[in-house]
Amino acid sequence: MFADAPVAIVDIGSNSVRLVVYSGATRIPSIIFNEKVMAGLGRDMDETGALGEEAQARALTALERFRLLTRQMGAVRVRVVATAAVREASNGKAFLRRVRALGFEPAVLPGEEEGRLAGQGVISAIPDADGIAGDLGGGSLELVELSGREVRRSVSLPLGVLRLDELAAAGDEAFAKRIAGAVARAGFARAARGRPFYLVGGSWRALARLEMELAGHPLPITHEHAMDPDRPALVRKALRKLDKASLREIPAISTSRLPTLPRACQLLEALVDALRPSVLVVSSFGIREGLLYDDLDAETQKLDPLVEAAREAGAGLGRFEQHGGLLDEWIGAVFDDPPGAARLRLAACLLADIAWAAHPDFRAERGIDMALHGNWVAIDAPGRVRIAQALFCNFGGGRELPYRSIAGLCTPAQLERAACWGYAMRLGQRLGGGVAAGLERSRLVRTGATLRLELKDSGLLGEPVERRLKTLAASLGLAPETAVIG
Repeated sequence: MFADAPVAIVDIGSNSVRLVVYSGATRIPSIIFNEKVMAGLGRDMDETGALGEEAQARALTALERFRLLTRQMGAVRVRVVATAAVREASNGKAFLRRVRALGFEPAVLPGEEEGRLAGQGVISAIPDADGIAGDLGGGSLELVELSGREVRRSVSLPLGVLRLDELAAAGDEAFAKRIAGAVARAGFARAARGRPFYLVGGSWRALARLEMELAGHPLPITHEHAMDPDRPALVRKALRKLDKASLREIPAISTSRLPTLPRACQLLEALVDALRPSVLVVSSFGIREGLLYDDLDAETQKLDPLVEAAREAGAGLGRFEQHGGLLDEWIGAVFDDPPGAARLRLAACLLADIAWAAHPDFRAERGIDMALHGNWVAIDAPGRVRIAQALFCNFGGGRELPYRSIAGLCTPAQLERAACWGYAMRLGQRLGGGVAAGLERSRLVRTGATLRLELKDSGLLGEPVERRLKTLAASLGLAPETAVIG
């Protein structure tokens, strides 16, 4: 169940105070509640060295609400962490006493640990991440080197979005030199050359949403959205021409992030020059998810987050005991997909029964919606489209996705192969009535120009099964054949 044994993380940041409650699958828990308050604890730090009283009051009011909410939700564990502003403030310890008086036990993360956890979060959502991650908060910027599913090193720099105004006042050239100097002193000069730079943090996610809006991206999901390194400069130019009213009309951008967008963009420009990345990739996971990932044993960490999330969704929404893995093995005999495509095929099979409760006329649309808009990680936009194509065909929607701009994110060959997955899934689901027994007593065999369905029980054959076999065979350019093997 998605509401089973929820765990909560309260993140007391320099800009925002946030509660996120997770539940569901162990490898990739589902977010069942997410709320933030822009308290601005670090807003006055550079001038006073202390947390402002008004900001503290806003934060404490939010934290009191979070305490009540976690109790009402039955959270079995609540972790409270504080980062740069509380860590550095002269009155940080006094603020923590006020937090403890509410019933919380906050832990202050050292800068290097903050970076390590952010890196763990990126690895959790993008297991093959290999490059430099940058976690931009209100009070600090953490740079983290990732390789081989491990955090190699991390450093914390006092370059949060709330601390950049003074640097920016000196002009773009001086700003870029100061950033380059800080990066070099930290040992990260040109560290991303030829590799991705992974963007973590709300300000950079907002920047990515704006970039996608300006580019007219047909599927504006930020996780694993990739940008050319020159895009921040173009976005910054656009920002100069857009007034606040125009920005507020973009629904995907939180108005609370608008004040930090120009500085976040300017900083990213300077970091591109200093780090020399090949591409910019957005990660929706950061410190909070890193904390969860850190608690997992090594074997669980190795699990594919996309596959595990699809398995959980399939088990929760399907009619019978979930057997998507068996369905994938059954249809996999006729496909020679490379590993990257094979995992997408498996995810689609795990979701092959999710739309049964919808009206029959809208099951194909339900499949598309689940694939495109599900809260998946470890998958990019083209991967979502390929799963959508497979589910659309699986649920009888036809060969062509109804959204041409979204379909255009994939090549025709990718869409054709995904459609074939869908037809194979549709055959398997019809053959067994949605349960495993029919698959266990049959197999698909591809021999030369023939696609043969072999069955141990001829009683499983019927006109609907034969029609679907013909459709699949035709899509593969093969001749259909059936055989009873006893």
